[in-house]
Amino acid sequence: MKKKRFRFQWGAFLLLIFYGGLFFLLFSRMFMLQATGEVEGQELAAKAAAKYSKESAITASRGKIYDANGQVIAEDTLSYRLIAVVNEKATTDAKNPRHVVNAEKTAKILAEYIPMDEDKIYKQLTRVNDKGEKPYQVEFGSAGRGISHDTMTKIKAEKLPGVLFVNDLKRYYPNGIFASHLIGFALKEENKDGTFTTKGKMGLELTYNKELTGKDGKVEYETDAFSYLLPNSEKMVTPAKDGDDIYLTLDKTIQSFLEEAMTAVEEEYNPESMTAIVADPKTGKILAMSQRPTFNPDTRDGDNMKWLNEAIEETIEPGSTMKTFTLASAIDTGVWDPNKYYPSGQYRVHDRVINDYNKVGWGYITYLQGFQRSSNTAMAHLLKLIGEDVFFDYLDRFGFGKKTGIDLPNEATGTLLSNYPVERVTTTFGQGSTVTPIQLIQALTAIANEGKMMQPYVIDRIVDPLTGKTIKKHEPVVKGQPVSADTAKQVKEILASTLTAEKGTATDFALDDYVVAGKTGTAQIPLGNGRYSWGSNEFLYSFLGMAPVDNPQLIMYVSVKRPKLKGDAGSIPVSKVFNPVMLNSLKYLNVNPEDVKHIDDTSIQDYTGQSAEAIQVELANDGLKPVIVGSGGKIIDQYPKGPQKLVKGNFVFLKTEGDVTLPDFTNWSLRNVLAFKSMANLEIEVVGEGFVASQSVSAGTVISDSSPIVVKLKTPAESFKQDVETPPEGETTE
Repeated sequence: MKKKRFRFQWGAFLLLIFYGGLFFLLFSRMFMLQATGEVEGQELAAKAAAKYSKESAITASRGKIYDANGQVIAEDTLSYRLIAVVNEKATTDAKNPRHVVNAEKTAKILAEYIPMDEDKIYKQLTRVNDKGEKPYQVEFGSAGRGISHDTMTKIKAEKLPGVLFVNDLKRYYPNGIFASHLIGFALKEENKDGTFTTKGKMGLELTYNKELTGKDGKVEYETDAFSYLLPNSEKMVTPAKDGDDIYLTLDKTIQSFLEEAMTAVEEEYNPESMTAIVADPKTGKILAMSQRPTFNPDTRDGDNMKWLNEAIEETIEPGSTMKTFTLASAIDTGVWDPNKYYPSGQYRVHDRVINDYNKVGWGYITYLQGFQRSSNTAMAHLLKLIGEDVFFDYLDRFGFGKKTGIDLPNEATGTLLSNYPVERVTTTFGQGSTVTPIQLIQALTAIANEGKMMQPYVIDRIVDPLTGKTIKKHEPVVKGQPVSADTAKQVKEILASTLTAEKGTATDFALDDYVVAGKTGTAQIPLGNGRYSWGSNEFLYSFLGMAPVDNPQLIMYVSVKRPKLKGDAGSIPVSKVFNPVMLNSLKYLNVNPEDVKHIDDTSIQDYTGQSAEAIQVELANDGLKPVIVGSGGKIIDQYPKGPQKLVKGNFVFLKTEGDVTLPDFTNWSLRNVLAFKSMANLEIEVVGEGFVASQSVSAGTVISDSSPIVVKLKTPAESFKQDVETPPEGETTE
């Protein structure tokens, strides 16, 4: 048998080596993967998670802005985002299209509901990429965001194929025009990754954007290759952190009083601009602040408007309101003599002549009369007595020429001019040198607050909405004491006299129920070339005042620039803002006129046995309110008993024999009603508290029997609510 010869086959050997090498490499790779879990430096587990893990965002709400009483001023509210599906692949049933079928028709209808031109909407609906491919869906930028529920419902009613809505958040300002330059506004902005974030663009929304902005959360979960949630997969939730809430010192009610009054004056006099601030002199809290022209932060529509907060960021020549602080400086240095005479009319400074507003003055008058008449030359003479360096030191103490430090951005400082003698003189009556309205408010706190000057502020506290914890709290800050308490008291009394003196310039600002103290201003407006405008419609008219004078609860600054007066004095449009706001605010705050001490008082005596009619005239001439209880003749009793001093405006009841004629009790206090009841010995049933609002028996009725008389009282807050919120049928509020 022939033995087969072994033949070495190189082909098979090479194949064995090749495939064996491949198997060895594969085995080595598998071993390395098992050992390290990495491929090219990347975790395999991470790559698997990236492929099969999904993530959805939890949107954080922007912090709310509240007034001092917790009323919402700005908040996020539910809105809708408009989306249009434009790719035909979205439709599986031709009878029920899920994409935009007719772009031209859709664009035409959408243009009726969103602020975007029809042609731009059409271009967006028909847009293609560089490869000529349609995107799956398109959006419409800011025009398609923040859509209200009402608009969304109307668009849905059009039944446009492919038009969808997604829930969204929109910044909402429920009060419309309301301290708009102070609050500012926030808008949605698109980020680089295509997401949107609400960002502050102006005012407090911008200044406190970091605090107000929340941090979005997320939900992470696992899916299969077809994006279905895997059974037993774990969800990981990172909750959203809402932005911090900001509580302001603003009082919504007082701010509403201010907005209403300013709007009325704007409509009547069409001024170039207006500014107003209401503050609490005890703390420095800003209770209201507004300006005209203004805007609605929801729409941001405004004509001829400056996008800055004029009360903080713009300087003015304050005019005669500055005389308040010239007077304070003179009193505090001991050179003020109200009964000393000076020559009014003109005052020469080298080659310049300072004039009073009537050019010729009033001859030789006292300094008190000069202040009441708002004499410029009186201030010039006072400067010589005070001393220029001392006077400017006082202005520095009052905070002029430097920032108040209010918690608002871009505060201006103003400029005190003192390089030339004439500049120092004109500064005493508020021309040449510049200040800000907020500086005037800060300085006036010293006069109203027994010499203590309070720093103004608008942020009361910042709160974490989740925990309720106060993150930051603003406490009142005393900025100094530029004048003594006694000086402040004297200044208040003299300021009050500008409203009551026969030739006082502030008589238009007197209130029936409260004694006001303040100073008017009529400032020339610089034209920018060293010259000033002139004419009744070319001034900045203003008033800086407080009430009640003996214990001021509110201080207020109002300015009206270039109003169309039509024959009215310049103080009239200013008073039409100051008077209703001050009066309504004091009543709203329950500042009882009966509890306010007046500057003037008078004495009464024991009038028993004297003629009631004669004493009635005498008491009325002394500023009291005499009431005869009976038919007249000889006085047999009185209340209050004499002799004693009474504040002017108080009631004095004079009892006589005979039937009693019922007086008009309207606005009488409970104390006076009870005094009359006791003196008259009538059956008067008193219902409620505060002041008389109605009576069951008409005034002038002679009471001859014991029938009960019902007198209803209401507190100022209740009366305010009745008058303002729900006027009686047939009446309107103004």
